[in-house]
Amino acid sequence: MELNDRRIMWVPGDTVIINEGEVNLDMYKIVEGNVELYTGYKTDQEVLIGILGPQACFGEFGLLLKKPAIYTAVSYSDLYLLRVTEDELGDFVSQNHDDIVNIMRNMARMMMTMQRQIELLSEDVKELGGKVESGTVKQMLRCYTLKDEMPYKVGMSGKMHFINRS
Repeated sequence: MELNDRRIMWVPGDTVIINEGEVNLDMYKIVEGNVELYTGYKTDQEVLIGILGPQACFGEFGLLLKKPAIYTAVSYSDLYLLRVTEDELGDFVSQNHDDIVNIMRNMARMMMTMQRQIELLSEDVKELGGKVESGTVKQMLRCYTLKDEMPYKVGMSGKMHFINRS
Protein backbone atom coordinates (compact mmCIF):
# COMPACT_ATOMS: atom_id res chain seq x y z
CA MET A 1 0.00 0.00 0.00
CA GLU A 2 1.46 3.33 -1.05
CA LEU A 3 0.55 6.76 0.26
CA ASN A 4 -0.35 7.84 -3.27
CA ASP A 5 -3.18 5.26 -3.33
CA ARG A 6 -6.40 7.13 -4.26
CA ARG A 7 -8.21 5.49 -1.33
CA ILE A 8 -5.79 6.93 1.24
CA MET A 9 -6.98 10.14 2.82
CA TRP A 10 -5.30 12.66 5.10
CA VAL A 11 -7.26 13.66 8.20
CA PRO A 12 -6.21 16.54 10.48
CA GLY A 13 -6.05 15.99 14.23
CA ASP A 14 -9.23 16.37 16.32
CA THR A 15 -11.53 15.47 13.42
CA VAL A 16 -14.61 13.29 13.93
CA ILE A 17 -14.43 10.44 11.42
CA ILE A 18 -17.40 8.35 12.59
CA ASN A 19 -20.26 9.58 14.79
CA GLU A 20 -21.85 7.29 17.37
CA GLY A 21 -25.45 6.59 16.40
CA GLU A 22 -25.00 7.41 12.71
CA VAL A 23 -24.79 4.85 9.92
CA ASN A 24 -21.38 4.95 8.27
CA LEU A 25 -20.86 2.51 5.42
CA ASP A 26 -17.07 2.82 5.26
CA MET A 27 -14.34 1.00 7.15
CA TYR A 28 -10.94 2.56 7.73
CA LYS A 29 -7.44 1.18 8.21
CA ILE A 30 -4.97 3.48 9.93
CA VAL A 31 -1.86 3.89 7.78
CA GLU A 32 -0.19 6.51 10.00
CA GLY A 33 -1.34 8.28 13.18
CA ASN A 34 -3.81 7.47 15.96
CA VAL A 35 -7.59 7.42 16.42
CA GLU A 36 -9.51 7.69 19.71
CA LEU A 37 -12.79 5.82 20.20
CA TYR A 38 -15.46 7.28 22.50
CA THR A 39 -18.98 6.62 23.67
CA GLY A 40 -20.96 9.71 24.61
CA TYR A 41 -18.44 11.97 22.84
CA LYS A 42 -18.61 15.62 23.99
CA THR A 43 -21.37 14.89 26.51
CA ASP A 44 -21.24 14.56 30.29
CA GLN A 45 -21.30 10.78 29.67
CA GLU A 46 -18.12 10.78 27.53
CA VAL A 47 -15.92 7.70 27.94
CA LEU A 48 -12.69 7.06 26.05
CA ILE A 49 -12.89 3.36 25.17
CA GLY A 50 -9.68 2.99 23.22
CA ILE A 51 -6.89 4.45 21.12
CA LEU A 52 -5.97 2.76 17.85
CA GLY A 53 -2.68 3.03 16.00
CA PRO A 54 -1.20 2.10 12.63
CA GLN A 55 -2.58 -1.00 10.92
CA ALA A 56 -5.74 -1.04 13.11
CA CYS A 57 -9.15 -1.00 11.43
CA PHE A 58 -12.35 0.64 12.62
CA GLY A 59 -15.84 1.24 11.26
CA GLU A 60 -16.33 -2.42 10.35
CA PHE A 61 -19.76 -2.61 12.05
CA GLY A 62 -21.27 -0.02 9.74
CA LEU A 63 -19.72 -1.57 6.67
CA LEU A 64 -20.69 -5.14 7.55
CA LEU A 65 -24.04 -4.60 9.31
CA LYS A 66 -25.26 -1.25 7.93
CA LYS A 67 -26.17 -0.32 11.51
CA PRO A 68 -25.45 2.89 13.47
CA ALA A 69 -21.95 3.23 14.87
CA ILE A 70 -21.49 2.15 18.50
CA TYR A 71 -18.73 4.70 19.08
CA THR A 72 -17.37 8.01 17.81
CA ALA A 73 -13.95 7.85 16.15
CA VAL A 74 -11.82 11.00 16.41
CA SER A 75 -8.35 11.60 14.98
CA TYR A 76 -5.95 12.07 17.88
CA SER A 77 -3.28 13.44 15.56
CA ASP A 78 -2.92 14.11 11.86
CA LEU A 79 -3.28 10.75 10.19
CA TYR A 80 -3.56 8.86 6.97
CA LEU A 81 -6.43 6.41 6.54
CA LEU A 82 -7.17 3.80 3.93
CA ARG A 83 -10.89 4.05 3.23
CA VAL A 84 -12.64 0.79 2.34
CA THR A 85 -16.13 0.98 0.80
CA GLU A 86 -18.60 -1.84 0.33
CA ASP A 87 -17.59 -2.11 -3.35
CA GLU A 88 -13.92 -2.50 -2.35
CA LEU A 89 -14.49 -4.93 0.51
CA GLY A 90 -13.88 -8.08 -1.56
CA ASP A 91 -10.52 -6.79 -2.79
CA PHE A 92 -9.58 -5.65 0.72
CA VAL A 93 -10.36 -9.10 2.15
CA SER A 94 -8.36 -10.91 -0.52
CA GLN A 95 -5.36 -8.58 -0.17
CA ASN A 96 -5.30 -8.13 3.64
CA HIS A 97 -5.71 -11.53 5.29
CA ASP A 98 -3.95 -10.46 8.51
CA ASP A 99 -6.26 -7.45 8.88
CA ILE A 100 -9.35 -9.62 8.50
CA VAL A 101 -8.11 -12.03 11.16
CA ASN A 102 -7.44 -9.06 13.48
CA ILE A 103 -10.93 -7.64 12.83
CA MET A 104 -12.43 -11.03 13.69
CA ARG A 105 -10.34 -11.25 16.88
CA ASN A 106 -11.39 -7.74 17.92
CA MET A 107 -15.05 -8.59 17.36
CA ALA A 108 -14.69 -11.80 19.39
CA ARG A 109 -12.97 -9.87 22.22
CA MET A 110 -15.74 -7.29 22.15
CA MET A 111 -18.39 -10.01 22.44
CA MET A 112 -16.55 -11.57 25.39
CA THR A 113 -16.21 -8.17 27.07
CA MET A 114 -19.90 -7.45 26.55
CA GLN A 115 -20.84 -10.82 28.03
CA ARG A 116 -18.69 -10.11 31.10
CA GLN A 117 -20.24 -6.64 31.45
CA ILE A 118 -23.73 -8.14 31.31
CA GLU A 119 -22.80 -10.68 34.00
CA LEU A 120 -21.36 -7.99 36.30
CA LEU A 121 -24.32 -5.69 35.73
CA SER A 122 -26.78 -8.51 36.41
CA GLU A 123 -25.02 -9.28 39.70
CA ASP A 124 -25.17 -5.64 40.76
CA VAL A 125 -28.83 -5.27 39.83
CA LYS A 126 -29.61 -8.41 41.84
CA GLU A 127 -27.72 -6.97 44.84
CA LEU A 128 -29.76 -3.76 44.57
CA GLY A 129 -33.00 -5.68 44.61
CA GLY A 130 -33.70 -4.95 40.96
CA LYS A 131 -34.22 -1.20 41.55
CA VAL A 132 -32.28 0.72 38.90
CA GLU A 133 -33.09 4.22 37.67
CA SER A 134 -33.45 4.97 33.95
CA GLY A 135 -30.09 5.59 32.26
CA THR A 136 -28.13 4.01 35.11
CA VAL A 137 -27.66 0.68 33.35
CA LYS A 138 -25.98 2.40 30.40
CA GLN A 139 -23.65 4.32 32.70
CA MET A 140 -22.79 1.19 34.65
CA LEU A 141 -21.88 -0.65 31.43
CA ARG A 142 -19.64 2.23 30.39
CA CYS A 143 -17.82 2.04 33.70
CA TYR A 144 -17.39 -1.71 33.41
CA THR A 145 -15.81 -1.21 30.00
CA LEU A 146 -12.91 0.58 31.64
CA LYS A 147 -12.57 -1.34 34.92
CA ASP A 148 -13.93 -4.55 36.37
CA GLU A 149 -15.31 -3.02 39.52
CA MET A 150 -18.51 -1.53 40.84
CA PRO A 151 -18.56 2.12 39.64
CA TYR A 152 -21.08 3.39 42.15
CA LYS A 153 -22.20 3.23 45.73
CA VAL A 154 -25.67 3.06 47.13
CA GLY A 155 -26.45 5.95 49.46
CA MET A 156 -28.75 6.00 52.48
CA SER A 157 -31.66 6.95 50.23
CA GLY A 158 -31.17 3.75 48.24
CA LYS A 159 -30.28 5.71 45.11
CA MET A 160 -27.06 5.11 43.23
CA HIS A 161 -24.39 7.80 43.23
CA PHE A 162 -21.50 7.57 40.82
CA ILE A 163 -18.07 7.84 42.31
CA ASN A 164 -15.52 10.08 40.61
CA ARG A 165 -13.07 7.51 39.26
CA SER A 166 -10.37 9.83 37.95
